[in-house]
Amino acid sequence: MSGKNIASNSTENEIVIPDAECCGMHETCEKDSLLSAVSKDIEYYDDEELDRFRGVASDEYLPPEIEEFRYILYTMREDEVAGWIRSLQLRQVELPDELKDEVFLIIGERRQ
Repeated sequence: MSGKNIASNSTENEIVIPDAECCGMHETCEKDSLLSAVSKDIEYYDDEELDRFRGVASDEYLPPEIEEFRYILYTMREDEVAGWIRSLQLRQVELPDELKDEVFLIIGERRQ
């Protein structure tokens, strides 16, 4: 995904979101990381049922399971998507690979 300011860490599926206030002194701004936020409290987005996918790799979801994630994604407000992704990460639930581009697009559009 060239041209996007969103990165993925190979050891941990971390989504990094650009921030206009980043100091620019680091390769990846700590303020941008969804995992580095001050609060470690988990917020649910009417998606408690997704906890059953804890430990499932992002490339192992079946089509009906992907659609379950997609339904939740498209029934929430766009301004909730980044928080939802952070919630999934804190809960150790990986986002299906098939939805990552859609999530990046939604988050990227909100940043512009």
